[in-house]
Amino acid sequence: QVQLVESGGGQVQAGGSLRLSCAASGHTFRSYTMAWFRQTPGKEREFVASIRWTSGSTYYANSVKGRFTISRDNAKNTVYLQMNGLKPEDTALYYCTAGPTGVGFDCWGQGTQVTVSS
Repeated sequence: QVQLVESGGGQVQAGGSLRLSCAASGHTFRSYTMAWFRQTPGKEREFVASIRWTSGSTYYANSVKGRFTISRDNAKNTVYLQMNGLKPEDTALYYCTAGPTGVGFDCWGQGTQVTVSS
């Protein structure tokens, strides 16, 4: 059973940086894609970034491209989201998710709150 545990959220001022971590366990992730989504109250969950575990190929939402970087550490089974140049509109609950590449995301973490003040 796949388990995902996020950490690293917090409160920062606009222009600041945070690094989120997602520790994964319970499965071999070689054929998986890992991703980060975010959600604010009253809105649908929004895709942020993804990474294919084996190839390292990445994909970003236009709203974060050039500011956020997704990466993974194979040895630690951990995915990171480095967030630079944070804006108030980045404020959200950030979720880590995983799923077989090409199939979809079927496992979610509990979320970590990111709050950016102006």
